[in-house]
Amino acid sequence: MKNREVSLRGKLVRDMMKNMMDSAMGHKIQTGEYRKDPKEPAWICPPDYEYEIVEMPHFKMEYLRPTGVCTGRVILQLHGGGYIGPMKNIYRDFAIQYCRRSFGGDVLTIDYRVAPEHPYPAALEDAVAAYQWLIGEKHYDADKIVIAGDSAGGGLALVLVMYLRDHGMELPAGVVVMSPWTDLTNSGQSYQTNFDRDPQFGGTTDNMLFHSTYIGDADPEDPYISRCLEILRSFRRCCFRWEVRKCC
Repeated sequence: MKNREVSLRGKLVRDMMKNMMDSAMGHKIQTGEYRKDPKEPAWICPPDYEYEIVEMPHFKMEYLRPTGVCTGRVILQLHGGGYIGPMKNIYRDFAIQYCRRSFGGDVLTIDYRVAPEHPYPAALEDAVAAYQWLIGEKHYDADKIVIAGDSAGGGLALVLVMYLRDHGMELPAGVVVMSPWTDLTNSGQSYQTNFDRDPQFGGTTDNMLFHSTYIGDADPEDPYISRCLEILRSFRRCCFRWEVRKCC
């Protein structure tokens, strides 16, 4: 019965997304127009947390810690948004949840540079800088760091670990990714099998998946753009959450 309830709930959500995508706002969602300039109220940090904005040379970071708690653990959160959208309040809420579910771990969320103004490798450079800041400035041990991300942020999380490995840097304790965007060449099997099933990006190539400004002048086959799943051959400490009907 429980599986049936989950299945029905999932079908309802997909149908709602499909109806929304068929509306006037659907094209703006697919092309990423709504992601680029979100209109949101100011975020208010809940009590019992310390919230700090950290200015880096090219981007900002938001550092969240539970008041009076020091576990030595931290989650580096990389937000989604197709590499074109800035961080939004939902990721600040995610940071609170990560903190609670890690039993008092700290959370660093970075508002990395995005396209089209800052194409590849800007986001990767910022993610590397944030990881180095945690180790060099805040003195976290690498084996106490978990990198988490969804969608483009999930792909960036995997790319970051691959970059760290390739450059002989200490690797994190693990990676948690949710529906990571791992293939900007659009050549993976899911782009064909889910073309008419994905409620958000299916049924058309006139969307941000097929016209990614993040690639810029780079080769979409660059392993730090579209081949980040290769890291799984040598780094097994990954937790995946994937929607089977999604193109990614």
